[in-house]
Amino acid sequence: MRPVAPRLPSRALALCLAGALALPVSPALHAQAAPSASPPSAVRLPALGEAVSDDVSVGAEKRLGEQIMREIRRDPDYMDDAPLLDYLQATWSPLVSAARQRGDIGADVDTQFAWEAFLVRDRSVNAFALPGGYVGVHLGLIAMTATRDELASVLAHELSHVTQRHIARGSVSASRQGNLAMAAMILGMLVASRANNADVAQAAVMGSQAAAAQGQLNFSRDMEREADRVGLAVLEGAGFAGAGMAAMFEKLDHANRLNDSGAYPYLRSHPLTTERIGEARQRAASSGTAPRPLLWHSLMQARARVLMDPSSQALARLQDLDSNTASAGPNERAAALYASALASALLRDSARAERAWAAAWALPRSGISREDAAAERALALLGAQVALQRGDAARAMDRLARLRDDESRPAQLQRAQAALAWQASAGADQAAADAALRASAEALQTWTAEHRKDSAAWTALSQVADRLGLKLRAVRAEAESRAAIGDLGGAIDRLRAGQRLARQRTQADFIEASVIDARLRDLLAQQRQLMADSRGPQRQQPQE
Repeated sequence: MRPVAPRLPSRALALCLAGALALPVSPALHAQAAPSASPPSAVRLPALGEAVSDDVSVGAEKRLGEQIMREIRRDPDYMDDAPLLDYLQATWSPLVSAARQRGDIGADVDTQFAWEAFLVRDRSVNAFALPGGYVGVHLGLIAMTATRDELASVLAHELSHVTQRHIARGSVSASRQGNLAMAAMILGMLVASRANNADVAQAAVMGSQAAAAQGQLNFSRDMEREADRVGLAVLEGAGFAGAGMAAMFEKLDHANRLNDSGAYPYLRSHPLTTERIGEARQRAASSGTAPRPLLWHSLMQARARVLMDPSSQALARLQDLDSNTASAGPNERAAALYASALASALLRDSARAERAWAAAWALPRSGISREDAAAERALALLGAQVALQRGDAARAMDRLARLRDDESRPAQLQRAQAALAWQASAGADQAAADAALRASAEALQTWTAEHRKDSAAWTALSQVADRLGLKLRAVRAEAESRAAIGDLGGAIDRLRAGQRLARQRTQADFIEASVIDARLRDLLAQQRQLMADSRGPQRQQPQE
């Protein structure tokens, strides 16, 4: 396994449009967009604009967010790791609910925005808000946080930027600086997002990015204080400890002092000030609730550490964590063994992965709270992943049997993968394997009916349906998977293939064929609308 070469991914466009890079502690992120001689590092939460204006409507912000997300989902570093995403959503959703209960989310914003948190495979400590209710989280942030409350504090801050319409305010501010400057910045980031050479990317973005950041200096402090204040209220309203925000600020400030190179002070539009840290401490002291250790967080922190850097050197270091657990506490030991097992599996060291997982599974756990049950699920899913990596699908199915009543997304996706491998393995009980496939198909059909934008679930359904001989359903599911990530052209192509298949088969499923016809009409209409939007408003020709 070779180290992954650094590059400037297409999420740079999203970060640019959002108006900030949030929380960078590691210089790795900035090294992708700065001269290699002196990569800067700064700690800042996003600061996004000026005054609210009717010039940026909720619908316009929604469409911009969807456009950005179509680009981001095509980036190789956009990540849909089911266990990690499940944990992120479980932390994000209570925050959104608390914001609703507080009245921070207006009815028009609530119905139109996506309210979606997603993962980015990157070692830097970073999170960012986008137009339309999207929040991106780097794996490096999850790996850095010691408690779930710390992670939730960053998400609450980013959520508050969205609910307070800071992105729309930033757009107004940018427009007052001049449309030409804003266009130059966006185009520069677009060029950078496609550049394979870091120096070429730098040449495209340096001037416009610096100018944009400088233009925001006068608008940041009030918005950051607002995001801190509202974010803390949302954090505590969702049941998290307010002390998590103060702890996160202090940790980031300490990391910044260690890593600060001072190379690009003009881009630090809004550093993490002593004033903000002090205010967070005062608010945390008044709340009286302390963060508590959580095994689920420790396991997902370990998973993020492994997945954020797939290089063989990084994986080898994490693999060795299985030999240094004697003096660790219960959660830390479980996390170390989890990381070692996952790293070993990715390095295809099956024996060591099995030993580390078995040691983690043997550790005592309470199994009482919902969070403990989630940690139990995370360990069982890792056991199935380890078994599948070594080619033992039957054992993977046995380990998943412990989650018989678990209908969570990670469990369903892992069951589908295990059932496919089991059915294809030599010597398998074909009747039992076929039954497992049918059960998986039914469960995924139900899931996708309720979660129509779940691309990974549609892909799993396509694979399972194809193995069961349900060819038309498999083609339609593949089309839905592509539509879910914004690949309308690919989805339309698969639906047309489904129509051709239906015409060729005398026993075609009439209902499935009808759904394909209807979806094709719908996606063609969406494609036409996107093309019309891209052309912009057309001038009406004067009548003679």
